[in-house]
Parts: sequence; C-alpha cells; structure tokens
Amino acid sequence: MWEIFLKTLPFFGLIGLGWGAGQLRFFPAEATAWLTKFVFYFALSAMLFRFTATLPLEELFDPAFFAAYLTGSFLVWIIGFIVAKARTRPLAEAAMEAHTTMTGNTGFLGVPMLVVLLGPKAAGPVLMVLAADMIVFSTLITLIITYARHGRVAFAPLALGLVKNPMIVSMVAGLAWALLHLPMPGPLDEFTKLLGAAATPGALFAIGASLAGRSAEKVGPALWLSAAKLFLHPLAVAIAALLIFPVEPFAAGVMIAAAALPVAGNVYILAAHFSVAPQRVSSAILFSTAVSILTIPAVIAWVHQ
Repeated sequence: MWEIFLKTLPFFGLIGLGWGAGQLRFFPAEATAWLTKFVFYFALSAMLFRFTATLPLEELFDPAFFAAYLTGSFLVWIIGFIVAKARTRPLAEAAMEAHTTMTGNTGFLGVPMLVVLLGPKAAGPVLMVLAADMIVFSTLITLIITYARHGRVAFAPLALGLVKNPMIVSMVAGLAWALLHLPMPGPLDEFTKLLGAAATPGALFAIGASLAGRSAEKVGPALWLSAAKLFLHPLAVAIAALLIFPVEPFAAGVMIAAAALPVAGNVYILAAHFSVAPQRVSSAILFSTAVSILTIPAVIAWVHQ
C-alpha cells in the first residue's frame, strides 16, 4: 500500500502544483481554460489515437467487460437518482446527481495515471470505460435534461455534440486505423507519442488549477455524491465484474480502479451549461478529488494483489 501511495504521489503532486498556481493567481482562470483546451483537443487526443491505433482489437471490444461496467454503473446511477428524488429534487437535478455518482475523471486522470501505474495492458480496459462514459452515460444525461426542459428529445444536437468531441473522434480514427491494419509510419508514431506525452502533466496541472476556483457549497449532498463515486461505484462494478460476468481478472481490476476515480470535471461543464445543480457538482469534484489521494492508492494496491 505504501509503495503504491508513493507511486501515485507524483500524479497528485502535479494536481497540487496546479492548485497552488491557481490559488496564487500565477495561473489565472483564463490560462487554465486554454491549457484545458490544448490537452482536450491535442495532447489527450493524440494519446487516445495512438492507443487505439496500436492496440489489438480484442482489447478494445469485450462484451463481458462492457456488460459488467454498464451493469454496475447503472445500479449506482439508479441509487443516486432515487436518493435525489427522495429529497424531492426535480427530474433534471436528480439525473445530474445520478450522473455525478458514477462518472469518473477517466480522460484527464485515468488514462494517464492508470496506464503508467498498471502498465500498457491497462490501456484497453481504460479506453472501454472512457467510451462507455462518454457515449452511453453522457448521452443519457443529455437526453433526460432535454426532455425535462422541453418535453421532447432532440437527437440532432446530441449527435453533433458526439461528432465534435475530440476524444470520441480520436478513438474512432484510431479504431478505423486498427481495423484497416494500417502500418504506423515512424514520423506519425513519434509525433503522436511526443504530443501525447504532454497529456499527463498538462491534464493533471489543469485539474488542480481548475479546483483552485471552486468553493465548497451544498456540502451535505456533495459529500454523499463524493462517497457514492469513490466507494459505491467501484464496489458495484467489482460485484458485476467479479461475481456476475466473466471478466478477465486484470481487466476487471483496471475497471474497478477506473470506477474509483473522482468525479470528472466535464460533469461540471454539463451542469453549468444546463444550469442544473452546478454548486453540488463543483463541490463533489473538489471533495472527491481531495479524498481520492488516499482511496485510489488503496484500490490500486488491491488490484495488484
């Protein structure tokens, strides 16, 4: 456990460095926004393309893996929705809280950190979790909020949003590359490797800098959402992957580690865009990221065992 904690410490050190720079206004909010855009559109996209283009297809498509992750995540989603409705929250807010309980920071934190800590073999399972979160659950929350607001579902803007998401585009492009069995030219391989290497420090620094502008509001609900994300979500996924579906042990471990990640920053972007519970989501991101300094090493140590 101590050894794993020391290995994760540099990752959280980068987050802390970004937070300190943001708190001191040495790295203002505008700079954080531009750094996030660079990571999102360029560095992380290059990393995802390289992973998907060079991984064997069987590591990117495992029906049992998807079934286990979706089952465990949907269970937590339903629990989060029921708890919110029990507090008489309207449909859109209940859906946003449910989304918060099971959407982890897989893109900016999981992909860089878990692949380094668990090895290159972890890339396939992490990408499957990322795809499920972005395609299935981001679509679900958008459909529910649209329906709650307008009484109907608009599929055209949703499809456009998916097409404009650089993470989805980069993974689809890499997948097409792999399906066509195209060789990876040396210059292209070095280019994506060099650009993708900026994703890890850039993403972690941006996470910390973005946390500097957050304040703890709506503490009670935020603590529940953080606890659900850090403890309930990995537990539900573990039960589904280890006891219900025949998921290969290492892939199951990576899935559980990914489920233990803190609440994703893009959940706040959605909440702010739709003006649905942004304070609760922001506080949940703050609390879950701080506590995950201790919980993630514990989960990864368990995965190693």
